[in-house]
Amino acid sequence: MAEITGRYKTDKFGKVKKPNLSMAQIVNMSMGFLGIQMAFGLQNGNASRILGNFGADVHQLSWFWLVAPVTGLIVQPIIGHMGDNTWSPLGRRKPYFLIGAILCAIGLVLLPNAASATQMMAANVLLLAVIFLAMMDASINVAMEPFRALVGDMLPKHQGTLGFSVQTILIGIGAVIGSYLPDWLTKLGVSNVAKEGFVADNVIYAFYCGAVILLLSIIYTIITTREYSPKEFAEFEGGKEVEQTSKFTDIFSDFAKIPTLMKKLGIVQFFSWFALFTMWVFTTSALATHHFGLSPGDTHSVEFNNAGDLQNRLFGMYNLWAIPFAFLLTPIAKLIGKKQTHALALFCGGLGLISMYFIKDTSLLWISMIGLGFAWASILAMPYAMLIDAIPQRKMGVFMGIFNFFIVIPQIINGLFGGPIVKGAFGNYAMGYVVVGGICMLLGAVLTMIFIKTDDSNLKEIEEEIQQVHF
Repeated sequence: MAEITGRYKTDKFGKVKKPNLSMAQIVNMSMGFLGIQMAFGLQNGNASRILGNFGADVHQLSWFWLVAPVTGLIVQPIIGHMGDNTWSPLGRRKPYFLIGAILCAIGLVLLPNAASATQMMAANVLLLAVIFLAMMDASINVAMEPFRALVGDMLPKHQGTLGFSVQTILIGIGAVIGSYLPDWLTKLGVSNVAKEGFVADNVIYAFYCGAVILLLSIIYTIITTREYSPKEFAEFEGGKEVEQTSKFTDIFSDFAKIPTLMKKLGIVQFFSWFALFTMWVFTTSALATHHFGLSPGDTHSVEFNNAGDLQNRLFGMYNLWAIPFAFLLTPIAKLIGKKQTHALALFCGGLGLISMYFIKDTSLLWISMIGLGFAWASILAMPYAMLIDAIPQRKMGVFMGIFNFFIVIPQIINGLFGGPIVKGAFGNYAMGYVVVGGICMLLGAVLTMIFIKTDDSNLKEIEEEIQQVHF
């Protein structure tokens, strides 16, 4: 204890302070997120297109997309709990980065090749594709959840916004690469048209590249980042020993103790992620019918694949816009406050989604992506920056995993009912439902201003709740 105390500064009460990390250290520990988000960007931009190539109807897409939130609902709290209680030679969170990256890379290779695998295994192609999608989603969650907890583990709380902003910048870069990669390969001469029942070569090779970059970025973070030891964490906790083991059932008792701030942020998250899921699932079909004039069942024509390429470019654009906004989040939050920053971003994102209905010229749809880029940057950073003050150190992983419930539950609800709504209310013309997503994001902005308190008057309540979780 003396050695550790001597190594780090103490506050006026003699408590060891977690040291500030340099920008290079923050980038190194977040670099794996670049690869994770490249995989996520490839999935978001191409899963509906791939499933359409394999014969899925537009009103079925949201059901197939349920795989992602359901796996997140199950995997993230478990991985968070396990990470909180893992102290291996490799580290506390890093073993899960590595396992998740390897499995996700395998999923990236298998998903676009489901049709070929079907021929060898005599299986149903859509069923096999969903299995591979589930494998990929579960693996992304295994790798992703510890990165959120790692910011809480490694950074002092006043650097939390910076840490999550850096993650958002790297997420943006990875997603831009993942979103644009199929289109770049098309321009290099790789075919973007698939024969019936198969996936285009540009998508297949993009997924191969994503698998390689994912592995390399995760390995870079593992090599360049040293996690704190149990003794160091104990010092940061005021000399209290950090539990190294706890029962699996503690996840349920922890869920009963979630901070009030998390509950309020969860309501905002519901509307934000309902809107995002709508966009990810239905944009290809919305563009194909609303901008390219196709009928809802046309999923094999050149125009449909051009709509898929356009979606990739648009998703790349909103991720590209998210990068400069991520740099601006910290100064904007200092100027007007965290909740005001998040509300403004969600408002801009809602307008961006709604504007896609009114902008008929596809060359101008980049305008819609500006607001979505601001919203995406804030969604990835500000809720976590607001939440980090309310989470005890030794429960960082499991509470971050539980917070994911408020991300996946709206996606599950949307997945169950979105397809029937698109079919029944909009006649399988999905652009109307994209507008519904925009309205939900506007509601998220309003609720942020109504529900969230992040000023000093809320700090006493937060501290009391943290003590209840500790003891």
